[in-house]
Amino acid sequence: MTHVHTPAEGPPLDSADAISPQGGVLKESPLARLKDIGFWAEWASLVGLIVLIIVFQSADSTFLSTGNVEAMLTASAILIVLAVGQTFVITTGGIDLSVASVMTFAAVAFGLTYKHSSNLALACVIALLAGLAFGVANGLLVSQGKITDFIATLGTLSAASGAALIISNGKPTTVINSTLLKLSSGGIGVLGWSFIIAAVVAVIAHVVYFRTRFGTHVLATGGSAEAAAATGVRTGRVKLAVYTIAGLLAGLGAILLVSRVGAAEPAANTAYLLNSVAAVVLGGVSLVGGRGSIVGPVLGALLLTALTNGLTLLGVSQFYQPLSVGIVVILAALLSRFQK
Repeated sequence: MTHVHTPAEGPPLDSADAISPQGGVLKESPLARLKDIGFWAEWASLVGLIVLIIVFQSADSTFLSTGNVEAMLTASAILIVLAVGQTFVITTGGIDLSVASVMTFAAVAFGLTYKHSSNLALACVIALLAGLAFGVANGLLVSQGKITDFIATLGTLSAASGAALIISNGKPTTVINSTLLKLSSGGIGVLGWSFIIAAVVAVIAHVVYFRTRFGTHVLATGGSAEAAAATGVRTGRVKLAVYTIAGLLAGLGAILLVSRVGAAEPAANTAYLLNSVAAVVLGGVSLVGGRGSIVGPVLGALLLTALTNGLTLLGVSQFYQPLSVGIVVILAALLSRFQK
C-alpha cells in the first residue's frame, strides 16, 4: 500500500538526512556535507572564484589591487546582464543563441542614432527597443511559431548580424559623450557605474525569479510545460516573456558596450554568447530547465572575467584563454550531474 506523507509526521526527509537506530532523523554533519559532491556542484561558481583569486593573487600581487579589481568588475558588467537574460530563457528549457548578435545590432542602432541626433537619451531608448524587438521576435517564433529555440535563435543571430552590417555599411561609429564616458569610468569606490547597473539588474531579476508569480511560472514551465499548462500556466506567454527579457537586456548590454569601447562596432561579439551560456552553466542552472538561480550566473560571470584577467596578467597567450574557459565549463557541466 502506498504511504502518503501527512503534516503530523513532520517534514519529509532530505536526501542528505539519515535514520538513527532509534528511528529518529540525524542531520548530516558539516564534514559529511563537504564530502558530498552535490554540495560542490551547487557552489561550483563560488568555490571556483575563490580558488582563482587565491591562485592568481599568489602568482601576481597586482591581481587584487584596487585598479585591477575595478577593471574586472567593470568588464564583468556586460556579461552579468546577458547572463541574467540567458538564465530566464534556459530556466524554461530553451536557449538564446542570438544575444550577442542582438547586442551588436542594438549597439549599432545606438551609435547611428546618436550620430544623427546627438541625443543620448534617444539613442539609449533606440538601443533598448532594438533589443526588445528581436527578443519579441524570438519569443513569437518559439511560442507561437513552434520553432525549436535553437533554430529560431540561430536564425535571428544571423539576421541581427546581417542587419548590423547593412545599416552601418560595415563601418564602426564613434560615440563621444561625456555622460557615456562617466558610465564606464566613474563609480563609487571600486564599483563602476556599469557594474552597479548590472548589480541592480541582478537584484531585480532575483526578486522576480523567486518572489513573483511570474518567476514561479518560469520555473514550472521549465520543469514540465505540459504539467504547468494543466495547472493553468500560460506557457506560451511565459516563453514569449523570457525571450523578450533576454532581448531587452541585450539592448542594455549594448549601451554598456558602447560606453566601454567608445564606438559601435558592427562585428559580432561571439565571445559574449559563449560566455553568457558558460556563466549560466557555472551558476548551476539546469540546461534542461526547471531549476536555477540568479546569484549563481552572476558569480559565474565574475569567475570567467577573473579567469581571463588573471591569465592576461600572467602573460598567457590569448589563444589559450578560450581553451581554459572551455575546460572550466565542461568541468562545471560534469559536476552539475550531481546537483540535488
